[in-house]
Amino acid sequence: MALYLLFESASGYALFHAYGIDEIGQRVDAVRSSVLDLQRVGRAVKLVSFSPFSSAVDALNQCNAISEGIMTDELRNFLELNLPKVKEGKKAKYSIGVMEPKVGSHISEATGIPCQSNEFVQELLRGVRLHFDQFIDQLKKSDLEKAQLGLGHSYSRAKIAKFVVNKSDLAEKHIPALSDLIGDEDKAKEIVEAAKASMGQDLSPVDLINVQQFAQRVMNLSEYRKKLYEYLVTKMNDIAPNLTSLIGEVVGARLISHAGSLSNLAKCPASTLQILGAEKALFRALKTRGNTPKYGLIFHSSFIGRASARNKGRMARYLANKCSIASRIDCYSELNTSIFGQKLREQVEERLDFYDNGVAPRKNLDVMKAAIEDITNAVLGDGDDNQKKDTSAKKSNKKKSKAEADGEAMDVDESVAVEDKAQTEKKKKKKKHKLEEPQGEEMATEAPGDAKQDGTPKKKKKKNREASEDVEPKTATEGKKKKKKKSKTEDDEV
Repeated sequence: MALYLLFESASGYALFHAYGIDEIGQRVDAVRSSVLDLQRVGRAVKLVSFSPFSSAVDALNQCNAISEGIMTDELRNFLELNLPKVKEGKKAKYSIGVMEPKVGSHISEATGIPCQSNEFVQELLRGVRLHFDQFIDQLKKSDLEKAQLGLGHSYSRAKIAKFVVNKSDLAEKHIPALSDLIGDEDKAKEIVEAAKASMGQDLSPVDLINVQQFAQRVMNLSEYRKKLYEYLVTKMNDIAPNLTSLIGEVVGARLISHAGSLSNLAKCPASTLQILGAEKALFRALKTRGNTPKYGLIFHSSFIGRASARNKGRMARYLANKCSIASRIDCYSELNTSIFGQKLREQVEERLDFYDNGVAPRKNLDVMKAAIEDITNAVLGDGDDNQKKDTSAKKSNKKKSKAEADGEAMDVDESVAVEDKAQTEKKKKKKKHKLEEPQGEEMATEAPGDAKQDGTPKKKKKKNREASEDVEPKTATEGKKKKKKKSKTEDDEV
């Protein structure tokens, strides 16, 4: 079936015959790509006839009729003169392609010629509009632009005027008192200013109570959300500091919650962690043999959003790899530190910069060595602080022990002084006893005679008895000393 194209321009009606459709193909994509080429469009369509408008007023009337879906007498005469004749009782062996479906339905009702307005026809008419000045020799491009500008202004002015009239009539119909209030622009400005300062209608006590309750509820929920977020931050920094510093608290908590625990997340490979949260899409893709999803919960990370559409999949794989490493470090490391997470985040930033600007990132081995050095320095720094604390505590303990020793020495000196005094007193007493010993011996020599004479032994006094007890050990020691002196003198003589 042959196809004719009806084109309504600002300068008149034009009828084209689409005879070379096979040159550009029947697909819409093929037509869309080929309408930009004038040669291909020229081989596809051919101008049959062109009927210019008589004046600007006639052009405006024809444009208004086309926009409302009405076929005018001029358009009907133009089609009857230029289209092939159809015998009575037979169907037409051609169809007309139009841009407006309403106009096509009106033409088919009036003339019996079938009309179509699909994407294929619209793309062909778009190509005709683009190269319309090339099909007509007498029509210049500047003349066509002037006609379009004049018709556009007239058409828009008529539409706006009609719209305003319809709206004002509608307002007067529904709000009769509004026409009295709105008489000029000053009143309109006053109404606008009053609307800005107005608080609305008065609230009833019941409505005010409900509003206050809802507002308090919203405030409580926001406060609870704030506290919950603070708890999440502290908990994630305690449980998974490296994962938190790499991907954030919220996304890290979602990954741990979806996996079940941190140990389960650490056991997951990077490919599983990448699509964690997109299981439905994964199984649907496996069932239908389609493309598997590129990312799951890690899509909410800022790194995926910052990556370009071309590099989102690569960034998701790289980020999943680093998240897997961070989760394993958090799970199995005995040292609670976030240095590894910070280094991994730097690696992800460098990889993102590499995809965008081509800057080569550092090697993973160098980054891990730097992280281990930072951790050892941090641990040694803590050890030095502890040693300083221990040495200061030892010094204070030594000072205390010295002070206590000095106090004890003072006590010992005092006790020694007391003992020295006691010994000097004892020595004085011993000297007195030594002086009294010869007198006692004389008394002892005299005593046997007296006893013999009297026949009864005399009792010693108490003082002489104590003195004799004290002198006995001394006499023994003196005897030993005398023996030593004698032995020395004998050795000298020999």
